[in-house]
Amino acid sequence: MNDSSWGAPPQAGYWGASDQGPVQGAAPAGPAYDAHYAQQTRPMPIVPDVPEHGGDQDDGQGAARLSGPLFRDEPFRDDTYRGENPSAQPYAAVPQNPEPMPDAPQPAQPQPQPQKKTAGRDLGAAIGVGVGLGAVIVASLFVVKAVFVGVVAVAVVVGLWELTKRLEERKGIKAPLVPLAIGGAAMVVAGYVRGAEGAWVAMALTALAVLVWRMTEPPEGYLKDVTAGLFAAFYVPFLATFVAMMLMADDGAWRVLVFLVLTVVSDTGAYAVGWRFGKTKLAPRISPGKTREGLLGAVAFAMVAGALCMQFVIDDGAWWQGLLLGLAVAVSATLGDLGESMIKRDLGIKDMGTLLPGHGGIMDRLDSLLPTAPVVWLLFVIFVGSG
Repeated sequence: MNDSSWGAPPQAGYWGASDQGPVQGAAPAGPAYDAHYAQQTRPMPIVPDVPEHGGDQDDGQGAARLSGPLFRDEPFRDDTYRGENPSAQPYAAVPQNPEPMPDAPQPAQPQPQPQKKTAGRDLGAAIGVGVGLGAVIVASLFVVKAVFVGVVAVAVVVGLWELTKRLEERKGIKAPLVPLAIGGAAMVVAGYVRGAEGAWVAMALTALAVLVWRMTEPPEGYLKDVTAGLFAAFYVPFLATFVAMMLMADDGAWRVLVFLVLTVVSDTGAYAVGWRFGKTKLAPRISPGKTREGLLGAVAFAMVAGALCMQFVIDDGAWWQGLLLGLAVAVSATLGDLGESMIKRDLGIKDMGTLLPGHGGIMDRLDSLLPTAPVVWLLFVIFVGSG
């Protein structure tokens, strides 16, 4: 191609006017050129007038459609853009964001799929782990009572480890684990051997050990560390001591079994009814998954189970006592679950641990059992005595 093909100086009206004036009914045809160069140059493509706001409408006068690129970053199919004459300008000004044609078909919007309700956990793993734990507890409970006390003590120590670990990770609070673990295990054993008196003495000694143990470290954070330690000592081992105290009675194994069954039935009723019919949130700021309908399900299931257990399992028990017992268990178990949720929400975690697949940690299973234990122990003492 000859370099003179784009070298003619532009005439007046650079974008389409010739020396005779603008041509009516046709779109601008690029820079004007003399007839002397007509045989040496290629004709410019006919380009329609570009609407002020973009678009692709026909002007109705036979003008050809735009043959250049639609976007400024697309390469022009012309020698100008390939660099044969770098000083030349593109032959048409095209808006960067042309409006779509009015008759262009719009893509169909995908319809949102309805979400199915889920438990939020691996239900199969949760059931398997629950059955396994239940088998261990029942076997130890009815074979040798001391073995069951040992199981409770181990659960307390693991629960204390999970709680203190999360406090340190999320809040920087270093509750002394060693005196808590030793004192917590001793608290459970003392409750089984000496009853309430032994439990209180062990609790007091554990609190004193926490205060002294923390003195071996710098004073910064002492108050918050020992406060967390005292809270952990009361929340986990002291409340668990009431399970060991239930075991002291002649029918202690059956009392503990009723306590465990009613708590599990309450949780199951809350889950089943809440999952199927739950609409009204119970405590959305603490635990958004819990509903008032679920609480009613927990109460109904626990009261029926309590009436049956007191009538047929506990010596000298009556069905109406079981109704009251079931109601108390449903309320205390729900409050315990909400209390644990409050702690985890403050710490910014979902579970206290990962030891139990489908359940979380030990503390995630003790949340409803711990506050329910003293309630059941007290009602058993009132209804059928402590022997």
